[in-house]
Amino acid sequence: MSDPQQNQGEAPEETFISHLVELRDRIIRAGISVIVVFLGLVYWAPDIFRLLARPLMQNLPKDGKMIVTDVTGSFFVPMKVTMLVALVIALPFVLYQIWAFVAPGLYQHEKKLVTPLVGSSYVLFLCGMAFAYFVVFPTIFRVMAHYNAPLGAEMTTDIDNYLSFVLTMFIAFGVTFEVPIVVVLLVRMGILSIKKLKEIRPYVIVGAFVVSAVVTPPDVFSQLILAVPLIILYEAGIIAARLIVGKQPVVKEEESSPTS
Repeated sequence: MSDPQQNQGEAPEETFISHLVELRDRIIRAGISVIVVFLGLVYWAPDIFRLLARPLMQNLPKDGKMIVTDVTGSFFVPMKVTMLVALVIALPFVLYQIWAFVAPGLYQHEKKLVTPLVGSSYVLFLCGMAFAYFVVFPTIFRVMAHYNAPLGAEMTTDIDNYLSFVLTMFIAFGVTFEVPIVVVLLVRMGILSIKKLKEIRPYVIVGAFVVSAVVTPPDVFSQLILAVPLIILYEAGIIAARLIVGKQPVVKEEESSPTS
């Protein structure tokens, strides 16, 4: 995005078109980066899916297996998984393209705030996905397997349904791990104070259990796995806000001007 001060003498139509052209170019670059990573991984698509399915396969009964109810499922599901992995790997470059487009229009103090927040948001989202994969999935599948055994029910699942479940949990825990970032932003922007965040703590706790009841399987243990980290991360966000924001006043936009 061009510097606003450099465009004062340009016609509004030319400025708008130049922004659209730059936006198009950056979207194309972001898309190409995802495709390049995907092409580099596509040969190992079956292995990537087996890695994703490992938490379930390790907790299935002896001779347990996943099933395919769609003729093309065994081909397209691993491709979908590989594409999602490619998106996660290429996401830093995609975020950079977004940043390069919007950064010239931001104030200096906004740049200083956004840069570390975007980086930490990406890392925390990956941490949430890792927590779901290494802790949540094995626990849930183990509990479900033990629950089904006394009923004499065989635990099997379609690979497409499994992918949908895994994506839901990845997104749920990835977003959950973003809570500290949200808390810091709310305090930094002056929307909420640390005192107010402490006052609404009981409502946050109730909300955490409501969200976990909607997202996770309907057993109490699975709900605790999401609700407890959500509450802990909320408290971590309050601590981080106190350390990062401290007693410094919220910077207003009038105090500085956009820089290139």
